[in-house]
Amino acid sequence: MSLTTLDWLIVLVSIVVSFVPAIILAKRAGSSTAEFFTSGRSAPWWLVGVSMVATTFSTDTPNLVTNFVREKGVANNWAWWSFLLTGMMTVFFYARLWRRSNVLTDLEFYEIRYSGRAARIVRAFRAVYLGFFFNLVIMASVNLAAAKIANVVLGWPMWQTLLICAGLNVAFAATSGLWGVLVTDFIQFGIALAGAFAAAYFAVQQPEVGGLVGLFEKIPQQTLHLLPDFSDWGLTLSVLVIPLTVQWWSVWYPGAEPGGGSYIAQRMLAAKSENDALAGTLFFNFAHYAIRPWPWIIVALASMLVFPELSDIARAFPYVDPKLIGHDMAYPAMLKFLPAGFMGLMVAGMLSAYVSTISTHLNWGTSYLVHDVYRRFMRADATEAHYVMVGRFITALLMVLAALLTFVLDSARQSFELLMSIGAGTGLLYLLRWFWWRVNAWCEVVAMITSFAVAFGFFIATKSGVGVPSHISLIIGVAVTTVAWIATAYIAPATDRTVLESFYRLVRPAGAGWNAIREGTGLPASPDSLPMAMLGWVLGCAFVYAALFGAGSFLYGNTTQGMVWVAVFAASGAGLARILPKIWRTAGS
Repeated sequence: MSLTTLDWLIVLVSIVVSFVPAIILAKRAGSSTAEFFTSGRSAPWWLVGVSMVATTFSTDTPNLVTNFVREKGVANNWAWWSFLLTGMMTVFFYARLWRRSNVLTDLEFYEIRYSGRAARIVRAFRAVYLGFFFNLVIMASVNLAAAKIANVVLGWPMWQTLLICAGLNVAFAATSGLWGVLVTDFIQFGIALAGAFAAAYFAVQQPEVGGLVGLFEKIPQQTLHLLPDFSDWGLTLSVLVIPLTVQWWSVWYPGAEPGGGSYIAQRMLAAKSENDALAGTLFFNFAHYAIRPWPWIIVALASMLVFPELSDIARAFPYVDPKLIGHDMAYPAMLKFLPAGFMGLMVAGMLSAYVSTISTHLNWGTSYLVHDVYRRFMRADATEAHYVMVGRFITALLMVLAALLTFVLDSARQSFELLMSIGAGTGLLYLLRWFWWRVNAWCEVVAMITSFAVAFGFFIATKSGVGVPSHISLIIGVAVTTVAWIATAYIAPATDRTVLESFYRLVRPAGAGWNAIREGTGLPASPDSLPMAMLGWVLGCAFVYAALFGAGSFLYGNTTQGMVWVAVFAASGAGLARILPKIWRTAGS
């Protein structure tokens, strides 16, 4: 593909516009770690929500969705659609608890929830485990997608893409801190979304496709189904049953962590109030699951007509590295049909999505390594300026290491499955630690070590040619890890009662799980209602799924089915409008 002068001008303008907030906010970000990592806890809900969406709107996401659709049809997206259950639970059960905790990073949580040496160990261990190792895998998978897109669109080899992108991200993330990330996310999300819709529009205009009508007539109907073919039990089990019954609550995955965590928790902690944390997370889940998927799905379906086989992609792009050819390559391959101007918009959009995601992960990982390791255990008496300087150095180091790791990965789906398997079995722990006093720090250590060991074993087996189906390895990982940490909850020493009482006073979780700590101590009752939260969770899931499947029904031309989803959307939306004010009235500022 070749970009015209107009295309390059659009890309250049998008870069300049995106970097303006970073320059303007550089001085404020450098004033303290609170500003650099949590934007001074003053972000409004709409900025928090859009930033969450922009961060998860990564260059690897459309590639991953394309991979899913081409391999097993639209229904294969339940592998990530199921995470709405997790996300909506974060909205109604955990968002206000996170904001109430008033910590700088979500890892600081460990020393207000747990006690003694174990609390310090799990905080340091998880900071290095997530902020360094896990974070590098995430960034490498995003780098891989960017490299594939640049290889197809621009003909750049991987090393050239990584060199240029690393320079951009380090200059941005190390300068602006979270404030710059939030504001720039707002700008970049608009650019990326416009590019995604443009790609979908021109994809269906191709002669092989024949518009939306032609697309849905030519594609096999089983590929279009929103639910898998129930006659194929193996497919149904892996695509629908396990994601909806096991995966959503048991797996720790960035952006869809049970109970919130990583950069989602970072945004909630940056919100100016509990209500802003809840509203921002609610908006994120709606935009993430209801607005974004269909442009990507349409491009993926169109690619099945234009490039039915991987060999077709290879023939169309003979200069592309053969090692990069996979089903996820079909998305960037479809970008060749964009006309001048729109090609520039799409490249600018993909670059925006890439920078938004990587800069967030750099800031998030650096916050762990600086605040939860360096400041907490190595040097606690330095100035704020010193910690910011160290943070900028670590930002650059993480980017370099993530670029090197990129050469190890093969596809977006492989990265997705690796990340899910690494976190398999830890999810239930992150849900219950807020509501059950018996969960202790050693549970966290055991869960992480067990999960990682099982995942690494399966990864090595796959690389050695002894592959295990991903849904089987997931179930095994969840079972082994869950048994290990629950046993630890009863075997390991309990958290000191004074720490448990202090945590309860600060966060005030609802439910019977704290009765043993609350009774006879005069501790205040929780302002939250678990039944109200449960109702909000159900209505929220219905609201978003109705929007997602209603849009799909109308695109497919199924008006009757679409109207049913509209009714569900309206009813659940009315229910949310009624209960949200009641929930907000109970929240503190």
